[in-house]
Amino acid sequence: MPFEHTSPSQDHPLRRLDTPSREYFDDAQTIGSKDSESDVHVHTFTSASGISEYTSIFDDPNLDSNPTSSEFDEDSPYPEVRSAVANTDDSSIPVMTLRTWVLGITCSVIIPGVNQFLFFRYPSVPIMGLVVQLISYPLGSLWASHMPRKRMFGISLNPGPFSIKEHVLITIMASVGSQSAYATDIIAVQRVYYNQHYGFTYQWFLVVSTQLIGFSAGGIARRFLVAPPSMIWPTTLVSCALFNTLHSQQYAGFGRLGGMTRERFFLYAFTASYLWYFFPGYLFQALSYFSWVTWIWPDNAVIAQLFGYTHGMGMSILTFDWSQIAYIGSPLATPWWAAANILFGFIVFYWIITPILYFTNTWYSLYMPIQSRQVFDNMKQPYNVTRILTPEVTLDMEAYRSYSPLYMSTSFAVSYGLSFATITATLVHTFLHFRKQIIQQSRRSLREAPDVHARLMSLYPQVPDWWYLLLFVVMFTLGVLSIELWHTQMPVWAFVIALLIAFTYVIPCGMIQAITNQQVGLNVITELIIGYMLPGRPVATMLFKTFGYITMTQALTFTADNKLGHYMKIPPRTMFWCQIVCTVIAGTTQLLVQSWMFGHIPDICSTSQKDGFICPNTQVFATASVIWGVVGPQRLFSFGQLYNTLVFLCRGGYSTFDSLVADEEVAEQFFAIYQFVRSICVSVEGVLSIRSPCMLLSPVIFNGTNLIPPATALNFIPWALVGFAFQFFIRRRYFAWWAKYNYVLSAALDAGLALSVITIFFTYVPALLFESSRLT
Repeated sequence: MPFEHTSPSQDHPLRRLDTPSREYFDDAQTIGSKDSESDVHVHTFTSASGISEYTSIFDDPNLDSNPTSSEFDEDSPYPEVRSAVANTDDSSIPVMTLRTWVLGITCSVIIPGVNQFLFFRYPSVPIMGLVVQLISYPLGSLWASHMPRKRMFGISLNPGPFSIKEHVLITIMASVGSQSAYATDIIAVQRVYYNQHYGFTYQWFLVVSTQLIGFSAGGIARRFLVAPPSMIWPTTLVSCALFNTLHSQQYAGFGRLGGMTRERFFLYAFTASYLWYFFPGYLFQALSYFSWVTWIWPDNAVIAQLFGYTHGMGMSILTFDWSQIAYIGSPLATPWWAAANILFGFIVFYWIITPILYFTNTWYSLYMPIQSRQVFDNMKQPYNVTRILTPEVTLDMEAYRSYSPLYMSTSFAVSYGLSFATITATLVHTFLHFRKQIIQQSRRSLREAPDVHARLMSLYPQVPDWWYLLLFVVMFTLGVLSIELWHTQMPVWAFVIALLIAFTYVIPCGMIQAITNQQVGLNVITELIIGYMLPGRPVATMLFKTFGYITMTQALTFTADNKLGHYMKIPPRTMFWCQIVCTVIAGTTQLLVQSWMFGHIPDICSTSQKDGFICPNTQVFATASVIWGVVGPQRLFSFGQLYNTLVFLCRGGYSTFDSLVADEEVAEQFFAIYQFVRSICVSVEGVLSIRSPCMLLSPVIFNGTNLIPPATALNFIPWALVGFAFQFFIRRRYFAWWAKYNYVLSAALDAGLALSVITIFFTYVPALLFESSRLT
């Protein structure tokens, strides 16, 4: 494959990232110089002819320009990627250093440990990846400035300035297992609710297998989800922009734009976000959810159902809180066409269908709030699952008949129906629109990638497939041991089915997430399947859902990190080992913290626990295991049951806009409505930037509202408005500004909010606890 080594020169369009020229930037500061860096070689490629071949096989909604244009020969055809990612690489930059391992492992112990401790508390504030990204930068810089430049046992204690590749790797190591492992909830529920006190070996087998078995699937799928240029993974671009900003890469993009540097812009936006959140987050919380309509008519029940925030539809839609606006993801990172699909689904299903169902008393909905995640009995009270359980934690049919069936709020029921529709729509959409791309990628070597970033990465040794296969065999063995050596109610064949479901959806769900920034979840469908396969087994229900749902989620987390490493040119084998090692360290740390908490914190997971360790997530997890594993879906969704009609939405996933417009000739012959749908799509294309007609993505329409409840219009409408402003209006009218600052602004707003929340939590909450203990 042709490539050349070039020195950064005044007239060459590609330069090393840390020597930007004024042809690319109008900023006053220029790092380095041509003379001082003339001996540094940069990998670049002279042709990207594969891009045209690749992008012509499907209609790509993120592709604005003709990929055959010469301006894309040495860069990505996607403006989002060009604005945040450099199209060059310096393979001499240090990556796997002592500094990387020490800081990475330290963070992968402290961050997961703290998050696990806070996980069982209400309220809880997890430490997110952006915080790790910010904290690790000064730590690495301090190491570079204070550690002596000596070698010990052949290892350099200080290889020089803290490099951007070291920073990327430390961040990934710290964040890959930073959030509480899903399986720790199983362990907590078994101990608290089912009186199953299994030892540390069982816990470790379960946590490690559930966390890592998905990585093997993500590795095999990398040729479909990482190498293709169309798989842009919008969220990773925010991280790329922040990394480049922190390391003085003012503008990884194109064109001329004066004004302040990216570093200064980030500092101003970060400071403003940090300071502003003290108002909606602490001082004046009405700025967060301003239900002004219910203030005007406080006694009107209909107004409360439509405009209320807690149990209503949240139609007040007025908020000045970035945590509410970005609750479903940063609107500055989600492509507008995808946001428009989500907005369309929200309006249709939650502003039109849900109120109609509610006010027509469908499913006896008028006896309950229109929106709630709780389930109810026939006396309008929260459903008391303990009344229908035997001492062996199985269903007591007599108690169930004498107590009550289970009822759901209208929005909760609709969310289940949309989850069913999403599962089938995802497979249909993938087959109709991505099958040619999948076939092409399956035949293509990883060294035959079609864009400059993939070709630059092809210079590094790739992770062989047998590594992923070996990882799968080891984790599969640990999973089998965990369910067979201890009483878990789950047979091995059910474990295999759970993995088959997860592996089947990795590529379809990964492709949708990579282009839309929206992840399809398998939690509902796995609960539905196991509820029918193994009724009356709540522990098996939890395990099946975890192996089916989290395996896919972990695979996509692994893939997203690999795409970040792909953009930042991190060697793949280095990425692999860092992710594996730190995931094991993080999971072990979380188990040790959890074991300590259950042994030393009195009344933990009790609603009366004096320090707030009431385990809210564990309670929800336990309730779900009873509803799906004990009561079972056959008493909710089977023929003749109250919510049976929701299952038919699985069929709705087949008959969507995707199938209507996939084949125009067939559509014109068999669907009279086709031309009408096409005309509507064409007319809204110019307004909503949805490409006609295939960019009505049914998986995104169905799944985009998966956070309802508890999310409301207060979260979706402002999110869509901000997305329209930045990803449509500013992107089209002020493209140079958008390319330089958009992703930096997203990172600054999220990071400022995260640190402000942590500051409020660790100052206000301890003071409140001290005051309450003093008064008592």
